[in-house]
Amino acid sequence: MVDLPKKKVGIVACSGEELPEGTVTRLAALKVLEKLRPADTVTICLPLFLAGGEGDRAFAKFYPTIAVDGCELRCAARATEMYSSKPAASILVSDLVSENGLEPLQGRRRLNAAGLEAVDLTADRITERVDELLGKQWDRRAGTFAGPQDASSASEDYVENEKAATCACGSGIPIQKMIISGQEVTLVGLPLIFEQFHEAGKAPNQATLHELMETVKIYNPIPAEAETAYTTAIAGEYATFWGQKEVPFQENAG
Repeated sequence: MVDLPKKKVGIVACSGEELPEGTVTRLAALKVLEKLRPADTVTICLPLFLAGGEGDRAFAKFYPTIAVDGCELRCAARATEMYSSKPAASILVSDLVSENGLEPLQGRRRLNAAGLEAVDLTADRITERVDELLGKQWDRRAGTFAGPQDASSASEDYVENEKAATCACGSGIPIQKMIISGQEVTLVGLPLIFEQFHEAGKAPNQATLHELMETVKIYNPIPAEAETAYTTAIAGEYATFWGQKEVPFQENAG
């Protein structure tokens, strides 16, 4: 498996402005991103995600995401599943409103009291899901994570001061564009995969190519009818990568 950057959870909120519930999703997501779990979460911009934002889509393929929707249309959850993978968790504001017996939400720019309460409830639910996905347990009474935590981790995990929300496109997940069968395709994680195969001493050959393709397919959907073309293209790219790595080594050795 490829060693990826520190695991975080992506939050994609519908942010629909035609309903108060959309405002709730946006404010609740920001509360988690900036106050409650700034070190463990990143934001995924839904419009950019739908428009083909490579960083956001790459992140959603590698890491768990939480879709936060205002209504039954579930735009955030459906978009995430359509373009990357099924969200690890899905939260619906209208369900939380019903479960907690809140008054009808009102106001799109300025929420009423029920709307503000819904923001807190939604943020708490998102936080619970984040901790579950990262295997952490939050001690509400102590205000810290339960179980052993080293000092640097503890201070990084919970930050009381506000921070700017971090975007998924800055998550550090590398991508590589290639021309396959006359079309440009984007393969996520390919530079890391090449690097790790080279470090393991796996020279370009048929056995390595089979293993390489199996690894690439973990992170990238490859159409069955195009697998031969993908294999040929990736084999060529890896051979070039290997050659570029080996030549400097041989020159230094000489």
